[in-house]
Formats: sequence, C-alpha cells, structure tokens
Amino acid sequence: MHSRDERKRSAESGLFSLRLWLGLIVFGAVMLVALVHPHLLGGETRGVPNHIPFASLTPAATPTPPCTDDPWTANGIANAPTGRSVHTAVWTGSEMIVWGGFDGTNYLNTGGRYNPITNTWVPTSTTDAPTGRFQHTAVWTGSEMIIWGGFDGNPLHNGRKYNPTTDSWTSISVTNAPDARDSHTAVWTGSEMIVWGGKGGTSLNTGGRYNPSTDSWTATTSTNVPQSREVHTAVWTGSEMILWGGVGVGGNLNTGGRYNPGTDTWRFTTTPTAPSARLFHTAVWTGSEMIVWGGFDGTNYLNTGGRYCAQSGAPTATPTSTPTPTVWPSVTPRPRPTSPPRSTRPPRPTPPR
Repeated sequence: MHSRDERKRSAESGLFSLRLWLGLIVFGAVMLVALVHPHLLGGETRGVPNHIPFASLTPAATPTPPCTDDPWTANGIANAPTGRSVHTAVWTGSEMIVWGGFDGTNYLNTGGRYNPITNTWVPTSTTDAPTGRFQHTAVWTGSEMIIWGGFDGNPLHNGRKYNPTTDSWTSISVTNAPDARDSHTAVWTGSEMIVWGGKGGTSLNTGGRYNPSTDSWTATTSTNVPQSREVHTAVWTGSEMILWGGVGVGGNLNTGGRYNPGTDTWRFTTTPTAPSARLFHTAVWTGSEMIVWGGFDGTNYLNTGGRYCAQSGAPTATPTSTPTPTVWPSVTPRPRPTSPPRSTRPPRPTPPR
C-alpha cells in the first residue's frame, strides 16, 4: 500500500511531466511559425529572409533520374525524324526538339521531340510549319522554339514559332526583320532573339532583335560593327552577345565583337593571342569565359582553341590595341594562314532540282 504522501508526490510528478510536454509542443509550434512566417512574430529568423515558403528550403526534385557515369545509351528510333544533317536542336528542360535540315535531296520542314526519360519520339506538326530549309537557327524561349532564316536554294527571310505544348506553329512578323540570310547566328537573351551576320548573296554584318511578346523587330546598330561574316559563332553572357571567327569577303577571321542590346552598342574583341582564323568551330559560355575550339581554316581541320575572358567592367578592347597581360592559355599562337578564297569553304549540298 502506498502512503498518502507517496500518492501525492506521484500525482505532482505526473502533472509536471504533462506541463513539460505541453510546453515543448507550444515551443515547437512557435519555432515553426517563426521559421515559415517570421513577420507574424515581428522579426526575422537568422539566415532565413521573411516570406520564404518552407518548401523553398528543400532541394528541388531532380528532373531526370540519375544515369550511370560514362556509358552511352542509344536513342529510341521509333517515330524518329528521317535522316538529315545541318538541322537544329534545342532543349526545353524535358525534351530535345530537332527540326529542319537536308537529307541529300530535300530541304526538310519536319522534326521531332525526344523525351530521354521515356526514350520516345513524337513528330512535330507540319501544319503551318516553315518551309523546308537548312543552315537556319533555332532558339528556345522557355515556352517556344523560334526558327529563323536558312537556305532552301536561296537565303530565307522568314521563320516561325513552335509551341510543343500545343504542337502548333505561329507566324513571325517580317516587318523591319533582317535581310534574307543563312549561316548566321542567333542567341536568346531572356526576352529577345538576336540574329546577326550570315550569308545573303554575300557575307553580312547586319542583324536584328526579335521580341516575341510584341512580335516586332529592332535593327542592331551598324556603328563600330564587326566585319561581315558567316559560319561564325555567338554566345550570350547574360548581358552581351559575343561573336567570333567565321569567314568573310576577305577570307577566314580571328576577330569578333561584343554587342550590348541594352545600349545597342558594339565593341571589338582583342586579336593578340586569339586562336588562328577559322570557321565551322564551336563556342560555349562558362559564366565568365567563352571557350572556342576546333573548326576549319580552309586547308586543315583544327584541334586548337582558346578561352576569352569577358568580365563585366573589363576595358574596351580594339582590334589594334597594344597587347596586355593575356587572358588566354600560354600557347604559341598558330601563324594566321593566308586568307583563302571563299571557294575554300566546304561546298553546300547540291540543291534538289
């Protein structure tokens, strides 16, 4: 038998435990509110700004399942587009969209959407699609693919927008659009497509900015513009378009320019220590540098390249500037080849009769 005092102490102990648990529950609820909505408590939790939803504190889900490092996996071929080259491809965030090109006989206006998760293809609609072409450009806006220019036996002065959600094409205004061209470049700035250069009977040094929201074109300035060229490269840095290389009326080029659409102005890239002149090369943007690699110099297929630094606030460079500490790797520059005639460019595929 327990004494009256023992029963009293036991009851008091149980009541204390209950109060302790209730206190912990209330404290936990207050901390959760402070974390999710600190403004309700008149303050801000350290390191967590006001108004950030709790879900944003967790990592985003991986959009595609992880793959095994290094091996290749074949794409599915069921419903894949027909064989072609000199086509375009864009990545939407979940699919690759392939369109256009040349099959050795025909200029194509067909394409397909490839889903790497399901390893399947879905053909793109041909209803209201652009006419068949190759050496055109394609950019992805976040919701649509924009096709522009190209060659179908003649340089083209048109394009269209493709929406993969509705599998539909819509027209693009040609009012104030750049002249007909192929072998040009196009970049997406986040709000506009910038088309520049290319070939339209002769090499071009003109371009335009297309705004899909207003379906309107604005010409790029011709002041201080780089030399005309085609089959060059262009990258978008987040504030500027940098173009480089290609071939012009006088031959292959190792020059370039930086275009700022906000101010509609150009400045030249440096040429001391730049890679040798070339066309059909590639270029990518790393976040601070443009990396150029490979290409064709009229005689040789190249396995050289270089890195071009384009930091915000860097001094304006001119083609004839005095060399400054190089931003390129310490390599002996390849002697610039004698400018070849334009006929050294690999010939176009024979147009269909």
